[in-house]
Amino acid sequence: MNLIQKVPLTLLLVLAVSIANAQTSTPSFFSSNMVLQQDEEVAIWGNDDPKTSIEVSGSWGKSVTGKTNKDGKWKVKLKTPVAGGPYTVTIKGSKTIQLENVLIGEVWICSGQSNMEMPLKGYNNQPINGSNEEILNSTNDRIRLFNTERASSLLPEEDVPGKWLTTDPNNVGEFSATAYFFAKKLESILDVPIGLIETSWGGSTAEAWVDGTTIEQFENLKVPNEIPNRGVNHFPTLLYNAMINPFIGYNIKGAIWYQGESNRKRSEQYKKLFPAMIELWREKWQQEFPFYFVQIAPFGYNEGVNSAFLREAQLYAMQNVSNTGMAVTMDIGDCDFIHPREKKLVGERLVYWALAKTYNIGGVAFSGPVYKSLEKADEGRMVLSFDFATNGLSSFGYELTGFQIAGEDKNFFPARARINGNKTITVWSDVVKEPVSVRYAFDNCTTGSLYNVEGLPASSFRTDNWDK
Repeated sequence: MNLIQKVPLTLLLVLAVSIANAQTSTPSFFSSNMVLQQDEEVAIWGNDDPKTSIEVSGSWGKSVTGKTNKDGKWKVKLKTPVAGGPYTVTIKGSKTIQLENVLIGEVWICSGQSNMEMPLKGYNNQPINGSNEEILNSTNDRIRLFNTERASSLLPEEDVPGKWLTTDPNNVGEFSATAYFFAKKLESILDVPIGLIETSWGGSTAEAWVDGTTIEQFENLKVPNEIPNRGVNHFPTLLYNAMINPFIGYNIKGAIWYQGESNRKRSEQYKKLFPAMIELWREKWQQEFPFYFVQIAPFGYNEGVNSAFLREAQLYAMQNVSNTGMAVTMDIGDCDFIHPREKKLVGERLVYWALAKTYNIGGVAFSGPVYKSLEKADEGRMVLSFDFATNGLSSFGYELTGFQIAGEDKNFFPARARINGNKTITVWSDVVKEPVSVRYAFDNCTTGSLYNVEGLPASSFRTDNWDK
């Protein structure tokens, strides 16, 4: 009988765990090529033997020490300088880890469903406009990409599969197009390194990205007891546990989000669920970071549910949740493809919010017109006023379309619309003599025609609160 056979199984397991823990380790996102948030005390954490001294130092001249707890976990906060690099981060515990080519800059979480996940190279038979040229000219060592692999879990995880990559034609084609265009514009304006942590899953629902405590607020949502065989990305908490929870504590500047299609049949629920998700993430990070998101674009859904109500729920979040902003896509939808090709415009419209609201760059328009108020005029005409139209409104030479008008009977008819010199719009229909409500682009498949003079489109809207 050999030595191993003489040792009890339980002791072998203890030895195995001890050997495994005798290695200084960190989650996958603390690695070479990473970006750390500038000018902050950034959290860095990992595992080692219990009661082991840990030292983390940056080649910019700062260091910090700590010690693992009885479970072998450690966490320290390292002061970062203003944007720059590349630097080296050295972690000394029971062994030494050296992280190379580390940049200091601005870090953004990028999440959602397929329109965020959609890679720069496009999907099968669904292109991104200009993708080949963008990929060809993508080399930029100051934009770093962390692409989280899809994963689900019943319990909160501490790590994710993935790694930091530099931006070049060999890897950017597989990365989120929306997130890449956001980073490209942001880096060019701010002149600092940008780190993107992309964690998304096509077809996912908003409830998949929140924790169990949040789900308890919603009677019709239940946390599963086991991982389902199909539709994992539709079930509450499963993606949050595996694809958000591991990152909590990693210092970020903010988040961008592109999701909503999978919740469009439950717009009233989304009106509460989406803000709850934003507040949950902020609570977990202990930071009211900016949260900028994309309004879902028009698309020819086959079912009878009007997606304009989901767009309305998103507009509600922008107007009622602090430090948020919404990029409108009413003018770039495609009734045959749920994934708009103009991801560059989407990314840049998100950047306008960040530049104006997060980085305080003045003179930048960041929102399209948002309906503010309605007044009745003579001869059955309605006059609409808007926020975010300081310099006026425009249809850029095309006819204003997409307006409807209704009387007390709630029957809507196509309406004519005219931009007035006082930055308002007059809407009327010869069919409706006594109108009480106006709607704009309030259909599944429609094309936005209303902009402010800066070229940012208006969201779909309605002046009533009727159920249909």
